[in-house]
Amino acid sequence: MENDFIRTICLKFPDVKEDIKWGHDLCFLIGEKMFCVTGIEGEFGVSFKVNDEEFEELSSREGIIPAPYLARYKWIFVNDPKCFSKKEWEHYLKQSYEMIKLKLKKKKIVSSIKTTQKK
Repeated sequence: MENDFIRTICLKFPDVKEDIKWGHDLCFLIGEKMFCVTGIEGEFGVSFKVNDEEFEELSSREGIIPAPYLARYKWIFVNDPKCFSKKEWEHYLKQSYEMIKLKLKKKKIVSSIKTTQKK
């Protein structure tokens, strides 16, 4: 399993776009917000958001650490593809996608309320 496996899973979700950021990271986005990041080349490594309740437990597993720069938002970095089964990979990536998508919907609702109140 390499980064292509991650790409295949992420691109199954509706309205997902790919973008290369920082010259070497393949980012998967929903509404311009990242929900998963992996390298284009080199060693395996994937970062994504998890539930607050799962963050500590997953971060303490072998092959998983709090994601650099994103840990405060409950993102983890997985450097061993064998940390999860195929079904678990699908679950966690879908969960990350859904959490980011939900935040976008909430932000859009709040924005439209503020716009309505100004009228």
